[in-house]
Amino acid sequence: MSSDAVEPTFSRGRERLILLVLAAVQFTSIVDFVVVMPLGPVLERELGLTPARFGLIVSSYTYAAGFAGLLASMILDRFARRTAFLVLYAGFLTGTFACGLAPNYEWLLAARVLTGVFGGILGGMAMAIVGDVFHENRRGTATGTLMSAFALASVIGVPAGLTLGQTFGWHVPFLTLAILGIPIFFVAAMALPRLDAHLNSKREHAHSFAQLRAMFTEPNHLRAFALTVSMMFGVFTVIPFLSPYLVSNVKIPENRLAVVYIAGGVLTLVGSPIAGRLADRFGKLLVYRSAAPLLALGLLVATNLPPVPLVLAVLVMALVMLCNASRMVPAMAIITSSVAPHRRGGFLGANAAVQHVSAGLGAFVGGFILTKAPDGTIEHYPVVGFLGIAATLLSLWLAGRIRIVDAHHGTSAPESLAAAAQGNLDADEPITAAEI
Repeated sequence: MSSDAVEPTFSRGRERLILLVLAAVQFTSIVDFVVVMPLGPVLERELGLTPARFGLIVSSYTYAAGFAGLLASMILDRFARRTAFLVLYAGFLTGTFACGLAPNYEWLLAARVLTGVFGGILGGMAMAIVGDVFHENRRGTATGTLMSAFALASVIGVPAGLTLGQTFGWHVPFLTLAILGIPIFFVAAMALPRLDAHLNSKREHAHSFAQLRAMFTEPNHLRAFALTVSMMFGVFTVIPFLSPYLVSNVKIPENRLAVVYIAGGVLTLVGSPIAGRLADRFGKLLVYRSAAPLLALGLLVATNLPPVPLVLAVLVMALVMLCNASRMVPAMAIITSSVAPHRRGGFLGANAAVQHVSAGLGAFVGGFILTKAPDGTIEHYPVVGFLGIAATLLSLWLAGRIRIVDAHHGTSAPESLAAAAQGNLDADEPITAAEI
């Protein structure tokens, strides 16, 4: 008989409110992380950064998030989801404010580390809340809606931050985000449910290090982590350097970079919810395996793009962003469903750690390979592109290896747990990703 507590059921209106709050928090955290990349030319010019140093600015956030995620994975499931989420968001806002006050490269690097310690785990905790609130057979749609925050960040946040940074200095976007996040914090405190059903489980929490060891020795978890590594490494070898490449090699004016992110964001805003609904209807694995090869093709074109008209460059980059979002939606739904509910918070905290370390490694490897020619153009970008493509294609196989443990042929997690308690189902019996 299962001893897990059955998770609460919310009205559709309450579910939408929860998603809206989570999306608002995700919006600020995504803009903070992503805006550094298009600000690359400004930071390189004002702080005298080499591609390797700029890559470290990007990857420092991810390394810090990875380390913090490992530590957090041992304790996150000992607190109510709302409490953990608000503490993380408060720390993130503090780090973002510190970025806005940084006087030089060294201070900015330290502030990015502080921001990553807290902000890097926010995404994992948001997915844990989605997993607690939404039935598995609606989790793809919920994930697609939540990931619309990425699109809004591209349409509104990143172009606005880029414009502020180019006009008033690179400090201003961070200060603006910190101020914007204060009212969002208080709304989240009032709107989010406590979500502490996992605390009522009769299963005792293991010792922290024993719990961490168990998490990283469970074969299904390792398969989910491997998928995360392949996805994040595949795009972050390429994505952080797109803006400098567009300016120096494709000859796109620096003041037109915002157009690229707006176009990509609009497509992603439309595409992410559609990808979620398709994943719930036709299977998450099928949708993932449809979108990932298209992303690989987009990376091939983007990293070999010669000087072209602005409209063509915008189209290529927008399609890359759309394909990346379209595969992330079903992938995150699969990963969220690969762990039992009572271990979800810690697992997704650990997955956030793996996600950010992989992204940081990708940015580091990309920055290490790339060099600047005497004329200012970036060299060896196609080599970086092939690495990204190889990792993306590997993920096609890895995605099919993950087993789903909190769903039974479309039955929601709470329903399956209740059925198991009645002896109708084995609550830990896995099914394949292809079956969802």
